Amino acid sequence: MKVAVRYLAILSCVLAAGAALGADGVAFIANIKGEVTLDGAARPPLMSELSKGQKLALGKEAVVSVMYVVSGKEYVLKGPGDYIVNEAEVASTKGAAAALRQTAWRANQQVLVQVAQASSASIRMRSAAPSAPKVDQSVPRLLYPVDTTVIALQPTLSWNAGDAKAPFDVRLEQANGQGQPQVAKAGKAEYRAGAKLAAGTEYKWSVAASGKEIGSGSFRTLSKEAQARIDASKPQAKWEFSDWLMYAMLLKENGASQDAKEVWQRLAKERADLPEMAALAR
Repeated sequence: MKVAVRYLAILSCVLAAGAALGADGVAFIANIKGEVTLDGAARPPLMSELSKGQKLALGKEAVVSVMYVVSGKEYVLKGPGDYIVNEAEVASTKGAAAALRQTAWRANQQVLVQVAQASSASIRMRSAAPSAPKVDQSVPRLLYPVDTTVIALQPTLSWNAGDAKAPFDVRLEQANGQGQPQVAKAGKAEYRAGAKLAAGTEYKWSVAASGKEIGSGSFRTLSKEAQARIDASKPQAKWEFSDWLMYAMLLKENGASQDAKEVWQRLAKERADLPEMAALAR
């Protein structure tokens, strides 16, 4: 609930600036390719809100996926063609009819609403933000997980060793000092937790080589409820771009920012035509 409130607060700030979801939105753009205009204006960005009565015009070979927030229904539009957004479906006024696609998000409307709102705000805010400075890859440091929530109870910890040589001394323990610490030697710059971690718990970990610390950090595991929600939405072999986008946003909404970023980076490579994905992958 706190996560949802935090994102709604962010969304309110964006709304105040006139750059996010409106109160009358019924759907949003979950995928877009090619020449597309909205109400005769410029091409709308990914995750744009769509209100009842708005019109989409698609050029030859263009594709748009429209996902409805209340039902989770996704309509795939293919150009050339003209379409109108109705309250519960997309209708064709010229060209092929919109195709209804079964999605993994239809079963949980609450998750869909929260993720859709967070997605729109996040994309716009990241697109407006300056690029993060490049990190010197030769500097020894922890890579994953750092200041994030993890979606696996046996995560694989990784680090940049720099000039340090194996073996690496790894220590993983609950931040409150309870439980038995995991102490191990790793022959390469990664270590998979030797036992399942406790749900909803803060952990700290450190890595050293030849008595010199490479880095120390902390992370958190998902609560049992969030873990069940994430597990129920695990990627399937035939998932489409829009499914992966929503899944990554679900991870982000649950605090798993590094896991979400990994998905966004892969999507950004696959869809170089979408600057919004590049912004999220930063």
